[in-house]
Amino acid sequence: MVSKLRQSLATLAFTLSAGLMASGAAHSQEIKAASKWGDMNTVTQDLLNRAAGDGNNFLHTNGNYSQTRYYPNRQINVSNVGKLRPAWIFQTEVKESLETSPIVVNGVMYVTTSFNHVYALDARTGEELWHYKHKMGPITVYCCGPNNRGVAVYGDMVFMATLDAKLVALDAKTGKQVWEQEIADPELGYSETMAPTAVDGKILIGTNGGEYGIRGFVKAFDAKTGKNLWTFHTIPENSVGVWATKDATGRDMHRNIDAEKAQLAKTGDPFKTLGGGVWQNPAVDLETRRIYFVVGNPSPDLDGSLRPGDNLYTDSLVSVNLDTGQYVCHFQYIAHDVWDLDSVSPPIITTVADKDGKPIKGILHAGKTGHVYVHDAKDCSLVRFSEAMVPQENMWTLPTKEGARMLPGANGGVEWSPMAINPNLGLTYAINLHQPMTYHVESSNYPAGKLWLGGAFKVIPSEEQWGNVSAVDYNTGKIRWQVKTAQPMIGGILATAGGLVFTGEANGMFKAYDAETGATLWKFQAGAGVNAPPSSYTVDGKQYVVVGAGGNTQIDYKRGNSIIAFTTAD
Repeated sequence: MVSKLRQSLATLAFTLSAGLMASGAAHSQEIKAASKWGDMNTVTQDLLNRAAGDGNNFLHTNGNYSQTRYYPNRQINVSNVGKLRPAWIFQTEVKESLETSPIVVNGVMYVTTSFNHVYALDARTGEELWHYKHKMGPITVYCCGPNNRGVAVYGDMVFMATLDAKLVALDAKTGKQVWEQEIADPELGYSETMAPTAVDGKILIGTNGGEYGIRGFVKAFDAKTGKNLWTFHTIPENSVGVWATKDATGRDMHRNIDAEKAQLAKTGDPFKTLGGGVWQNPAVDLETRRIYFVVGNPSPDLDGSLRPGDNLYTDSLVSVNLDTGQYVCHFQYIAHDVWDLDSVSPPIITTVADKDGKPIKGILHAGKTGHVYVHDAKDCSLVRFSEAMVPQENMWTLPTKEGARMLPGANGGVEWSPMAINPNLGLTYAINLHQPMTYHVESSNYPAGKLWLGGAFKVIPSEEQWGNVSAVDYNTGKIRWQVKTAQPMIGGILATAGGLVFTGEANGMFKAYDAETGATLWKFQAGAGVNAPPSSYTVDGKQYVVVGAGGNTQIDYKRGNSIIAFTTAD
């Protein structure tokens, strides 16, 4: 019975993730230039829609609109992954935190670096085709490193968001700037590290800035002109909510509701400076014309005394209409968060078992809490949450001036790192951090565009830090397998139809695991922290896996400047 249910769920999941797949795309069939899908040098909407079944390209930051990070080619698989070797290594001009997800279009790869450089590379050889350097404005603010997570491709253009809160459109063939549009005012604390999302003539982008007293948003811009089409504010003008006292798992969060209500009467709703950044790409459901994204922490991070109420829609899964930006539904994981355990890892659309075991369209999100949350896509309601992937201790101890110990620490659990799924196994894969911390609160007034933490979270140097790779059955919430790593993990993960899971570590190791068992099948020392999400693609009938090795500012891993592509030895 269980196996039949899993099989039916997996079948429907792959259909949802892929849309209508091109026949045979799960195998490494090369699409010719004369294909009915176009010349392959122009990224049509149809190509983007079919990305989940495209065994040649890697067209979205997280693989496809459902964000499954499940690559359908199985040429590299459990039987031959041990023969993976570097095909080429490209070194960028910037030796700093590298978080880019390589995008590949018909043999051309686009990668970004810290400080907003874009490179176009020959995906066969790693040869540079062009290099764009963004001319940064006089003001940039960023809490967690000068990172950039990649580009979006659409039509004959490449799109990138910048640290000085601009959206730029580049000619895909030459790298020359076509237009530039301000997303928000960097003087107020806005900046951009996320990759944009391209869909139906729109470029979707959220914002950083939850640590700077901004009012968060997701915006849609016209791909041809840069005109702002709609804006959804992640902080509504009435941000109070229902005065929730328990988190998504039912645990008491020790709120002083009377004190909060007194503060609200005194100072009013703090919505204008309440934070709520959107750090990662939305999942797009073209069938229902809805997008799903998660919203970050409130401002100031650790001092709740200045921001009474539930602080909607911080720490939430939110769905809005793709065409208008109108609110549809939300689910808040942590109301009035004072631990910086915001929602950042991008959501995934797939088929899940509901509480009665019936298949429904679901949304997966990995929290800094260490849980994988499973939602009903229809109304954002919570179906289940997984077993904790990392230790949880003293939940939810309030921060103090001297410092209060609580686990997970402020980095998680799962940070911004995207998950991947294998719909045939009903598993989702997440990388986790274990960093014991103390939470310190120190009240301060809004500093107008400057860092506004309201205290500090401090790593406890005497306690061990580590990470893990976790495989979670999203139909039951049970952890299927875990592999512990020497350092906390941040970056991302990729699953493939070849039965593999790829991810990297702070110590420079890039590894392939058996998707079903967690056995380590292959590893490579990249020479710098592998803290970027891997991608895969096929050129001339040969499959490659590619990843950036440049370390990470946020948790201070060894820097580098390498983009490394691997393929199997002939």
